[in-house]
Amino acid sequence: MTTMYAALLRGINVGGSRKVPMAELRTLLTGLGLDGVRTHLQSGQAVFAAGRGAEDSLAAEITAAIEAHFGFPVDVIVRDHAYLEAVVDDCPFPADTLEGRQLHVTYLSAPADPARYAGIDPAAYLPEEFRLGDRAVYLYAPDGLGRSKLAEALSRPRLTKGLIATSRNWNTVVKLVELTGA
Repeated sequence: MTTMYAALLRGINVGGSRKVPMAELRTLLTGLGLDGVRTHLQSGQAVFAAGRGAEDSLAAEITAAIEAHFGFPVDVIVRDHAYLEAVVDDCPFPADTLEGRQLHVTYLSAPADPARYAGIDPAAYLPEEFRLGDRAVYLYAPDGLGRSKLAEALSRPRLTKGLIATSRNWNTVVKLVELTGA
């Protein structure tokens, strides 16, 4: 029995560095024995089917293969379809009334520990807001991520220390559910 997964690559194809062409990524993942490999956009999403391994072991395998092939490390989070669907279903914000650029999910490699975020004063960033989910942080940024002071605060090294954290806008979050559901 196979499971559909999404691999989320952090920090590739941004600003002309750490180039990972999607065609090469598809070939690399197929070479690992993953089935039905497809990529979405140029910003580091791949979907695939696998009948082996858990999310963390698949992420480690993909991470090692990328570094061996491209010559630089890339953090990878792997999540299955059921998890990705739960992220959408559990969204604490009215996603159907917002533009995709206003709502983001930061996927985390471990649970979102509330103590880690206790030092952030939510009132200081209004109307921006964030909520913790299952290995995810939801961010409502009405003016988009590029102007978000809260996004900047949430990405500080002291909050992400020891974690892999990679963000996607709501349009991509929903698309990953669709792609892994096929």
